[in-house]
Amino acid sequence: MAEPHDLTALEQAAAIARGELSSVELVAHHLTRVDALGDTVGAFVTVTSERALAAARAADGVPAGERGALHGVPTAIKDLTLTAGVRTTFGSAAFADFVPPVDADVVRFMTAAGLVSLGKTTTSELGCSLYSEGLVAPPARNPWDLSYTAGGSSGGAAAAVAAGLVPVAQGSDGGGSLRIPASLCGLVGYKPSRGLVSGGPLGSGAFGLPTAGPIGRTVADVAALLDVMAQPVPGEPYLPPARPADGYLGVARRADPGRLRIGRFTTPMLADEPVHPDCLAAVDRAAALLAAAGHEVVEVPAPLGPTAWPLFETIWYVLALAPLPPEREGRLLPLTRFLRDRGTAVGAGALLAALGELQAQVRLGAQRTAGCDLLLCPTLAAPQAPVGAFAALPPAEDFDRQRRFSPYCAIFNVTGQPSVSLPVGRTADGLPVGVLLTGRYGDDATLTATAAQLEHGCGGWDHHPAIWRAVDSANVNTTSGVGRSAP
Repeated sequence: MAEPHDLTALEQAAAIARGELSSVELVAHHLTRVDALGDTVGAFVTVTSERALAAARAADGVPAGERGALHGVPTAIKDLTLTAGVRTTFGSAAFADFVPPVDADVVRFMTAAGLVSLGKTTTSELGCSLYSEGLVAPPARNPWDLSYTAGGSSGGAAAAVAAGLVPVAQGSDGGGSLRIPASLCGLVGYKPSRGLVSGGPLGSGAFGLPTAGPIGRTVADVAALLDVMAQPVPGEPYLPPARPADGYLGVARRADPGRLRIGRFTTPMLADEPVHPDCLAAVDRAAALLAAAGHEVVEVPAPLGPTAWPLFETIWYVLALAPLPPEREGRLLPLTRFLRDRGTAVGAGALLAALGELQAQVRLGAQRTAGCDLLLCPTLAAPQAPVGAFAALPPAEDFDRQRRFSPYCAIFNVTGQPSVSLPVGRTADGLPVGVLLTGRYGDDATLTATAAQLEHGCGGWDHHPAIWRAVDSANVNTTSGVGRSAP
């Protein structure tokens, strides 16, 4: 008999709509799992149990005709994202007691859609690294193997979804921060086109690199949450791409992108780094499935190469310069202090030159892959990394090792293209391996449809690690077929 957390996010919402489960029951069930497993996988910095149960009671009182596709479903918000009245640490001891007075736009939209947040998920300090190991929460661990990292900076969100603590979660991606954890934890991590999701009210800077996005177990769940997030907001600095008439969920359900020309490459872009055979095998499998679906898959050169790294590196140093009282600098981790020290040494002229040169390289890269509807490449250069593998190094080596581990994702933050990591592969030990599928700027619909088509070709991706069954649920509703019968 299925447990409530076995259901996808859309299935949970459907169970609520049919009266088989209430939002209160679902939230209580998932809070039990958070209490039992949250620290084990390092998913949460702050759990808001009472607030969540109150929101669930309110959701249950909303008339059926006013409910959206994910109404009443448990979720979580990344600890980099402003949440009014809830501690938001940005993954740092320097902000351990910070409580924002306002919600980020995406939080407002998720609340209005009836989703119920259980708390704030673990992130890297200020979002600076691709692992989530700080001082305000336990390290985010991969539920498939707790000795490995869940990644970053949306590592807690990935750990929460992969362990069945929430069915879908909000994250953000400034250099791979959704797609890296998704690849490591066997999930779908979606970075939308620049401008599709509001960064407001305070997070619209950073040269357009970061954007909020969804992470989940299925393409349909991720598409449904993208529909919630992708709302137009006056005053945004980037013109939002047009949305499909029936939303991204409608596109995902049809899973029919038409016949496409898909450019395949495996050469790393930000480092001259050997790529693990398991990562190459995952791309081979994805290419074969896409070809079998009727697409033309062709070899193309990588859009950019390692010469782009010094330019991106300069920008990343500057992005680490979040406002911080001088007396709190000592509370930062060594890597963050290293990045900020480098950032303070970057002059305005050097920054403008780096931005200009990087844009010139982006234009050349677009010419190299012209004629392709989508691009296919590995998400990472290696399938997994142990907890502590990066942080144990001196900061300069740590940072360099990160770009060698993830030499693909960040380029598509620079270009603003939509990009999704999909769990196509497995290692010999059964650990997940992701591939990266990237669309034309503004064409999130084609990317979503192709991702759903590839999911069907793989036979589905809603697979679970052993920890999924580590907690017995309460008897939720024995008449609905959901939840175990009472002993």
